[in-house]
Amino acid sequence: MKKMLLLPGLVAMLMIAGCMPSIGNEDEELTQYNEESVEETVIIPDIQLKEDYYRTLLPFKESASRGLIVETIQSKYDIEEVEEGLLRLSTQQFDPKNHFFQEGQYITEDMALSWIQRKSDDNEEGLNPSITEDMSEDEIAAKAPSYLSHIVEQNFLVMTDEKKVRLEGISIGLAMNSVYYTRSGKETVISNAVLQEQGTLMGEEIIRRIRSIEGLQDIPVVVGLFKQESRTAIVSGNYFATIFAEKGKAPSGWKQVDEKYVLFPSSTNEDKYRDIDTAFRNFKQALDDYFPSFVNVIGRGFYKDGVLTSLEMEVPIQFYGKSETIGFVQYLTGLLPEYLPDVEIEVSVTSINGPEALILQNVGGEEPTVHIYGY
Repeated sequence: MKKMLLLPGLVAMLMIAGCMPSIGNEDEELTQYNEESVEETVIIPDIQLKEDYYRTLLPFKESASRGLIVETIQSKYDIEEVEEGLLRLSTQQFDPKNHFFQEGQYITEDMALSWIQRKSDDNEEGLNPSITEDMSEDEIAAKAPSYLSHIVEQNFLVMTDEKKVRLEGISIGLAMNSVYYTRSGKETVISNAVLQEQGTLMGEEIIRRIRSIEGLQDIPVVVGLFKQESRTAIVSGNYFATIFAEKGKAPSGWKQVDEKYVLFPSSTNEDKYRDIDTAFRNFKQALDDYFPSFVNVIGRGFYKDGVLTSLEMEVPIQFYGKSETIGFVQYLTGLLPEYLPDVEIEVSVTSINGPEALILQNVGGEEPTVHIYGY
């Protein structure tokens, strides 16, 4: 207890009572969560970095299916965004001011594996379409590709008047394949219309399954559909649809989610990206003019409801002296407000030796935060 009191920013120690539902072995349920048996001490951090960030209950509990994401999602960018994007969707229903985050505790690894597999005589729970032994790879790709590759669960809890925390909501992210790969490596693009059709059917079935778990019948559920990019993409996919089932009610209608990541310099001719693409190219040219040994710069812009809200940039350099690096970072920092829009910007400067500098520009004309590693 003395160690807990010395930790800065930790102010609340609460008890998780038996009112939190569980799944799995019934005997283990009673032992872990029964109101008349074991209660579990948790800590709620006092500091919330941003209004739209959830505070996480401590000690941190990993999701039972967490390790599957590396095996089932091919792109490192999608691995990050499928979880971060689901948090954004969750804030629309579960206010970060009074909800606390915990990784999913109710969908077990076995459940997740059975759900993302094909439906068969041995696996009635499979959500991907069944196939027959006589189907060729091309037939499978054309008629029954695997649409669903991963399931992400997030839990949201609130504090009760008795100073305990209880489950108040569940969010589920379904990562859908936009490209199906056969064993021989052949690619088949899955259309947006098909992803929408298959994803909505799966999402509504997921809600039914969640609601069939004892103790979760009345828990609000958010489901989001995530479109993965191809294996070789250097931007992440995005959520494109969501549905919400209120407490004790059937799910409402599906709503479209207007989010998109765009690579800069952009190869698209769409008008809505043209101004930012021009500004980005001018910014890059200004760097090239004064630092000829500068290599390249790649930007990833995040658009929400058609508006650019943030921009991440990777800037690899070939400098060998610290003074040259410092001069480059100072010059680059000065160019940000001159060429680029007033949005959140994160610039990572790297070399063959690893990270060299990190630049963060906030919205509202504030001075950028600059950190040069090892200096």
